[in-house]
Amino acid sequence: MYFLSHADVVIDPEIPITDWCLSERGRERIVAGLMQPWLSSVTAIWSSTERKALDTAEILADFLGMEVQERADLGENDRSSTGYLPRAEFEKTAHAFFANPDRSARGWAPARVEQGRIVSAFDEVRRLEPNGTPLIVSHGAVGALLLAHLLDQPISRDLDQLANGGGNWFSAFDPSPSWKVFDD
Repeated sequence: MYFLSHADVVIDPEIPITDWCLSERGRERIVAGLMQPWLSSVTAIWSSTERKALDTAEILADFLGMEVQERADLGENDRSSTGYLPRAEFEKTAHAFFANPDRSARGWAPARVEQGRIVSAFDEVRRLEPNGTPLIVSHGAVGALLLAHLLDQPISRDLDQLANGGGNWFSAFDPSPSWKVFDD
């Protein structure tokens, strides 16, 4: 099983975060990543219902000749209490989210709650695809929470994806998964 975070997005404070789409750079990075050797082993694509993840999944599905399976529980952590935050404020809140996993940061769902959700979604996709190699297209923060679970490590921002605009992946089959850049 593979996990891929969406790539760069168009950040617009006037649009709900869940409706942000991939930027031109994000689309270019996903298209460049279509040559990843492991991609040909993917047998199903599962995506968050958020626009940026769906944009990513649809590019991959078109290339592989597949349909995208959507799951709301593959979505990003619930940040609806704040919506858009300027970069410095977002980073401060994200640090608090990871540093105190049992408490809400500014009304965001606690990291441990979100970890339980993404792990359950991951397990359900694995159950639904017992003989395949599914790809989950989702978001960086929940990917970090899933990675902590897979590595049996505490929740930590140290496991967050690279600060490169997203579009990073890891394989859950790897005995020590870590984030890699999709378009390399």
